[in-house]
Amino acid sequence: MSALLDRPGRRPGGRLQRGLVLITSLLLLVVVTILAIGMFRSFGLQEQIAGNVRDKQRALNVAEAAEQYAESYLSSGNAASAAACTALTNYVTPQVCTLTLQAQGVNPASLPWTISGAPVGVTYAPAGPVALPVNASGQQTAGGSNTYSQTPVFYIGFLSTGTSNGMITNIYQIDAVAYGGSANTTAVVEATYQTQTATKNLGETQ
Repeated sequence: MSALLDRPGRRPGGRLQRGLVLITSLLLLVVVTILAIGMFRSFGLQEQIAGNVRDKQRALNVAEAAEQYAESYLSSGNAASAAACTALTNYVTPQVCTLTLQAQGVNPASLPWTISGAPVGVTYAPAGPVALPVNASGQQTAGGSNTYSQTPVFYIGFLSTGTSNGMITNIYQIDAVAYGGSANTTAVVEATYQTQTATKNLGETQ
């Protein structure tokens, strides 16, 4: 024992201390690694949430645009007659349906809208600067523009009509659905729209 104590720099507890330092360092490394993995997973989850919110907002904006187009069509006096809607039509030649979706047993929130197995409504696919690029894969186009998985659709259903003080009032229900980059991202909007037309009896001349 005396020979060990006489050696320069030799301490009986040195090996034990070096072992404790190694264990402590490894524990700290494990803790730091776990924290780093948790942070990366949190960042990835937040990015996914932000992307989903953005895609949902895109779908909502397009659904509202389709609804506003339907309102513009009605306000232009193009809803003089209604038809039994049994198929899809193009937005260039929209149609007003004699019945609303609900009156035909269709839940607007249940997609796609079908009557007797056939899709119904008006496809909203404007051209030009407001064109909506549709790509079933939901990927971006070559130019970097975000695409939509499906073409938006709106449905105009006739609700009621009435006359008061020389004014003819017609009320319609408009439903519109749009899709984001994925078919799983959808937005459905519904609005009640009223148009009024003035009438005047000129009477008989004497």
